[in-house]
This record gives sequence, C-alpha cells and structure tokens, in this order.
Amino acid sequence: MTAEQNWAISILEDGFGRVRESVERVVFGLSSERLVEQPSPETNSAGWILWHLTRIIDDHFAALADVLGGAEAAARREHPMPPGQLWTEWRRRLGTPYPEQSTGYGHGPEDVAAFPQIEPQLLADYHDAVHERAVEVLRGLSAEDLGKVVDRRWNPPVTAAVRLVSILNDSTQHVGQAAYVKGLLASR
Repeated sequence: MTAEQNWAISILEDGFGRVRESVERVVFGLSSERLVEQPSPETNSAGWILWHLTRIIDDHFAALADVLGGAEAAARREHPMPPGQLWTEWRRRLGTPYPEQSTGYGHGPEDVAAFPQIEPQLLADYHDAVHERAVEVLRGLSAEDLGKVVDRRWNPPVTAAVRLVSILNDSTQHVGQAAYVKGLLASR
C-alpha cells in the first residue's frame, strides 16, 4: 500500500474513532429512561439512534469483509445477513424485539418506541465492540481492496472506498442527531 493509501486508511480510522468518542459523550450521564425517551411520538430516541448507527456499522463492515474475503457482492435488494456481525452475540444482551437481520432501516414510530430501556453503557459497549471490529477490517485493507466493488445493487456499483465514506457519513449524522435529542430532553 502506498503512503497515500495508508494515509486514507488512517483518516477513516480517525473518523470512526471520532464517532466512537461522540457515542461515549452522548451516553455519558444519560439515564436508561432518557435513553428511550422520544421528544415526540414521531421522533427517534437517542438510544434507538445509537443502536441504529451501530447496527449499520456492524452490518456494513461485515458485508465489506465478507466480499473482500471472496464472497459475491450483493446484486439484489434482498440479501442474506452477512456473516461476521457482532449483532448475533449482542442481540439477546440488548433485548431488542427486532428481527435478527434488522438494522433499523425502515423502522417506524412503533419500532422506535419498542426499543428496550437498558443501561446506556450496555449500548456503548456494543458500539465499542463494533468499533474494534471495524478498525480490524480497516487495518487489513489493501490498496486493491479500496477499489473493489462490494455492492452491485447501485448504479454505479459501490466500491469499498465509497462504502467506507458512506458509512462514516451516515454515522456522523446519526451521532449528531442522538446528541441533539439528548440536549433537547435535558432542556425540558
């Protein structure tokens, strides 16, 4: 890998590290009641948002690692749950009522309201585990991996580099939303 490509991986690792730090800041001082409190019936709770962003990182990094490990890139909207997700270990611990393959995409207000009241640190621990797995995947990438197509469901097909930037962008938006919800609830 060239110095520039190594630098790109370092930037991505730093970006995901900042998301991790932000998740920790949102969870700090948050009660289990406030974790699931929705500012209104149609809005997301901080806990659901943090769970969703962590599930997306978990799911997308597992899919990325699977394809880079030799699996076929997804080509249809419906695709099986990628192996290697930490969610299979954490689902029972968090007690979510959602199907195993659920990432929160497409959830409605009833789904958000069903997010369990848990200790916020447990959610942060899940995020920490997912973050460590993501860093492991990032550090194992080669220059060729960054240009490899990992998802054929889009036009143009998505490369590993594009997917990584997309995951990071989505994560920063969601952790900002969770921080906003926490601040909004604290101001009441």
